[in-house]
Amino acid sequence: MRILITGGSGFVGQLLCRYLQERGHALSVVSRSPDKARRHLPAGCDIRQHVLDFVDTSPDAIVNLAGESIAGRRWSEAQKQRLLDSRLGITHDLVTLCARLPTPPKVMVSGSAMGYYGDQGQRSVDEDTEPHDEFAHRLCAEWETAARGAERYDVRVALLRTGLVLDADGGALQKMLPAFRLGLGGRMGGGRQFMPWIHRLDLVRSIEYLLRETTLKGPFNGSAPRPVTNAEFTRTLAKHVQRPALVPAPAPLLKLALGEMSRLLLTGADMRPRRLEAAGFTFLYPTLDEALTAILGR
Repeated sequence: MRILITGGSGFVGQLLCRYLQERGHALSVVSRSPDKARRHLPAGCDIRQHVLDFVDTSPDAIVNLAGESIAGRRWSEAQKQRLLDSRLGITHDLVTLCARLPTPPKVMVSGSAMGYYGDQGQRSVDEDTEPHDEFAHRLCAEWETAARGAERYDVRVALLRTGLVLDADGGALQKMLPAFRLGLGGRMGGGRQFMPWIHRLDLVRSIEYLLRETTLKGPFNGSAPRPVTNAEFTRTLAKHVQRPALVPAPAPLLKLALGEMSRLLLTGADMRPRRLEAAGFTFLYPTLDEALTAILGR
């Protein structure tokens, strides 16, 4: 397939581009900085600045991963709007592209996140769970609604609600490792909040699976089948770096430092990939111990 990718130079996007190219797909990538993107992406990618620059091509599929990091800075009202605009703007452009192409793509896999569900306490969560209304939910819900606009042009739309993406050279784990390797890691708040997670390779594989399987549409939870609490995540990571994890971050301190954004760390959802597994997708790394062994070694 010829696949158009937004967010291709990001943490997930870089591995996705390598993975898809190795499997014979031709890649078109949207990047605000094409020259910089070329240094990180495989040779042969067609890289252009704007979605509508590809109106002269006819991609068979779209993968939409673009969006400003939700944890990049404190959530002022202006920052909330930037988070929303960075997702909706490019997604609306993709829908416009679908409208303008003589032959629209067959499928679009569009990003979303575990934040769609909001704080779910201790209950198990699948794709049918009623969300808790808060900013993270509204952000993801509007993003998903925008992506579904492509359905008007007979594009099959799959929405991938991702958990915490783990690998060594980026994402949250890269930020955590220095403290844990110094023995300064610890649980956040009480530690009972769930942290749905997924190995980066399994996430990339799930995207390719949703592109390929022609009956799959609607929401899918992009997380490993065995989520863990923050306390269990902390213990497991500490074991793998062979250091104690005795320096907790108290909830009041996180709330003072991060404001509303502290909810990303102090709340969560026991999110399960029910629809992916029912469709026949298998995870290479179903447990956190297996994932961290692959990433960090014993």
